[in-house]
Amino acid sequence: MLTEKFEQLRALFQEMEQALIAYSGGVDSTLVAKIAYDALGDRALAVTAVSPSLLPEELEDAKIQAATIGIGHKIVQTHEMENPNYTSNPVNRCYFCKSELHDTLKPLALQLGYPYVVDGVNADDLHDYRPGIQAAKERGARSPLAEVGVTKVEVRQLSQQLGLPWWDKPAQPCLSSRFPYGEEITVAKLQRVGRAEIFLRKLGWQNLRVRSEGDTARIELASEQIKEFVLTTDLQKIVSAFQDFGFIYVTLDLEGYRSGKLNQVLNREVLSVKL
Repeated sequence: MLTEKFEQLRALFQEMEQALIAYSGGVDSTLVAKIAYDALGDRALAVTAVSPSLLPEELEDAKIQAATIGIGHKIVQTHEMENPNYTSNPVNRCYFCKSELHDTLKPLALQLGYPYVVDGVNADDLHDYRPGIQAAKERGARSPLAEVGVTKVEVRQLSQQLGLPWWDKPAQPCLSSRFPYGEEITVAKLQRVGRAEIFLRKLGWQNLRVRSEGDTARIELASEQIKEFVLTTDLQKIVSAFQDFGFIYVTLDLEGYRSGKLNQVLNREVLSVKL
């Protein structure tokens, strides 16, 4: 079944003949970039959008991964932080982020002669609250993984089978996802969260989030790692570092890390919006 989906993806890109990939460096868009390059060679181009909501380390990873694949890689700037519809952090914040992204990528693709802009949306994403998907669709973007029905688990399986060393890379959505809806997003807040997560990763904790609410940082780790974290980590060192970053209070979420946790406050009416 997975082999069949892989062949469908290759055929899809061969039919496109040329494609520009919205490439964040995450495992999904990197798999798309790999398959596109293998099918199209120099007729595929990966483009990474840089803004304050992207960790600098993620940009470096994207560069390394693109170079490993061999695909051409271009970096552009996006300016969603200039849009109050985005910085006010409404429940459909991602719609305005992806609008900015694809309003940047589509003209670039046309200018460079690429008829298609494709992204890394997978089949599982279609079942979550992802208003950004609507913005991409409105601007004509295609989602090969979703079109073929490739799930997140299958993304990792395919990446591993293709020999991509980052097949098990933790998901890393934009830093704006660390804030509860309704709390204004600023560059300073994004940088504060980013520095905190980098600090913890350098200590060896990889699959994590630092959620920010006002002056409070809430650390989320995999539930099975919480005990080890409390027993083996210099907690005061972490508190001091986080306070240096600008937080006042530092807490640990006892439930543990769960993707999309901040969406649990949304009511069913919002979550049932058809994208």
